[in-house]
Amino acid sequence: MYNTTIASPSDIPELLPIINSAYRGEVSRQGWTTEADFIAGDLRTDADDLARLMALPGAVFLIARDAAGVIGGCVFLEKRGARLYLGMLSVPPQLQGHGIGKLLLQGAELHARQTGCQAVFMRVISLRVELIDWYVRHGYQNTGETEPFESPEKFGVPVQPLEFVILEKILT
Repeated sequence: MYNTTIASPSDIPELLPIINSAYRGEVSRQGWTTEADFIAGDLRTDADDLARLMALPGAVFLIARDAAGVIGGCVFLEKRGARLYLGMLSVPPQLQGHGIGKLLLQGAELHARQTGCQAVFMRVISLRVELIDWYVRHGYQNTGETEPFESPEKFGVPVQPLEFVILEKILT
């Protein structure tokens, strides 16, 4: 059983391997959220990046902790006007498929409502069809908007041209 809470800077050392293993490198290939086939490199983020994101006004990392206090997943949330941006939803490959991602997504939507947001939106690499389908099953819609993929080189180098699609869920 997992419960959600807000991360603190002291959680960064535990968050780093969770986020990086969910997206990059060979370990990520054990799960279904990997980007390793189209972004070379082992890092999705680093400690400085997480600290910078945590310090943004209106931003938090929501984490899922088990009864022993171990973090099983996280998601970055940032209030942007009347919408909440959702990014870096991360569950380690060995824990994927156990409902942690769904719990974090529900927690993100609750956080959005509690902070007065009317919608949650995110950017997903267009090639990640299975992930986009998962979000659609949870009420998100492709807005038809796209953005170019941009990321500091230290967080991986695309092996082909990439773009983001924007997904959004209007909260009722």
